[in-house]
Amino acid sequence: MIPVLAPEEMALVDRQAAEPVEVLIGRAGAAAAHRAARLVSGVYAKRIVVLVGKGNNGADGRAAAAFLSGQGAQVQVLEASDIRPGQALPSADLVIDAAYGTGLQRAYSPPSPGASPVLAVDIPSGVSGLTGEVLEGGGAMRAVATVTFASLKPGLLFGAGPDLAGEVEVVDIGLGALVDAVVRCWLVGDADVAGLLPHRPRNGHKWQTAVQVVAGSPGMTGAPWLVSRAALRAGAGYVRLSMPGVDPSVLPPGELVHLPVPASGWHAKVLEELSRVKALVVGPGLGPVVGPSTGPERHDLPGGEVGLLVSAAGVPTVVDADGLNAIGSLEGLAAIVARRRQPTVITPHAGELTRLAGHAPGPDRLAETRDAAARSGAIVLLKGSTSVIAAPDGRALLVASGDARLATAGTGDVLSGVIGAFLARGLPAFEAAALAAHVHGRAARTGYSEGLVASDLPDLVAGWLTELPRP
Repeated sequence: MIPVLAPEEMALVDRQAAEPVEVLIGRAGAAAAHRAARLVSGVYAKRIVVLVGKGNNGADGRAAAAFLSGQGAQVQVLEASDIRPGQALPSADLVIDAAYGTGLQRAYSPPSPGASPVLAVDIPSGVSGLTGEVLEGGGAMRAVATVTFASLKPGLLFGAGPDLAGEVEVVDIGLGALVDAVVRCWLVGDADVAGLLPHRPRNGHKWQTAVQVVAGSPGMTGAPWLVSRAALRAGAGYVRLSMPGVDPSVLPPGELVHLPVPASGWHAKVLEELSRVKALVVGPGLGPVVGPSTGPERHDLPGGEVGLLVSAAGVPTVVDADGLNAIGSLEGLAAIVARRRQPTVITPHAGELTRLAGHAPGPDRLAETRDAAARSGAIVLLKGSTSVIAAPDGRALLVASGDARLATAGTGDVLSGVIGAFLARGLPAFEAAALAAHVHGRAARTGYSEGLVASDLPDLVAGWLTELPRP
């Protein structure tokens, strides 16, 4: 996993470094110069404009300029404060943006690089290192590549950051041990799935990775089908589906095992049969009314039958979609989680988190997700172009593997099924949610670039996992 440090955390690492700042600047400048050389296929006689500010970011740029000059490049160093907003920079083979780094707090109006490609140092100047948003009232140059030091920064993964940063390279400048001591957030990659997802044992059987799905309602049978097929394709050996008040015959025959349950009082039937499975997924397609609370706990818990089921379920549980709507608030979820001994994962999109938290998420999605996890006691997966997975203790994982192909109905149901399967396969809940989100995104990228639909995804998940090299 790649560490991700917020600007304040990175500043702390810099202050604790044993090496003099001049040494670190020299390493950063060398790394930027090497990246520049790769971008323009060698720098001898190439025209390179380096835009520098007064802080450490500018110092990195000056060090890069010195390296490039020593390699025969025609380097022109320009002070950012001397350049007018929108002013055209001299024509060059490459512009290096080292004007302002991740700590910039005010709007920046950049010059125009014209047709010259831009290499950003640490982060494109004018982009918030925390949120990835262009600072209000300003702008930023679009880079073809960014070289950043010691760790990723949130601003390279959220907001406009990914579009403005181009291809991002993280370079170690000798701060690794300090980063490891501070970091509480990481970006998930393919190697993490390969290394952490348990193999099926040679003598395994279907019940060792069984999943119970409670989803669907009359007229809403697509969601349970997607959840269940995704769980099977992600490695669940057995999926048992219960659709309150729905005859199982409405779904096509297949590998699913059905546990019929009535339209009301269904939570009790599911609990009776839950002991043999390893994970529970509840919520997708249950509809706006999921049944009144029944039983002695009805005055103590929110969420009707969803609350009663989840609070008493003795297995790791994923709650999504209408399950979240039924529970209604983070405080209500906390009351349910407090009764549980197994972990709970919720997978809201921004609208669902708005309803749960009582306010819309702000631009700092990492902070919002951490707050939701702390308030509820659940693992919270906030879905988005970069998804955030936060644990109640403040640890966070980021997933940036997906793209716009996932912006279609039903893909969230597939994600819930994959998480359920990974829980059943023995992954801890925090890692299961994050690795499932990464697989979900990577699998989608192997599908149609236009017209991908959610029902394509389960087979793509199985295909991607099959091709993943495993130790």
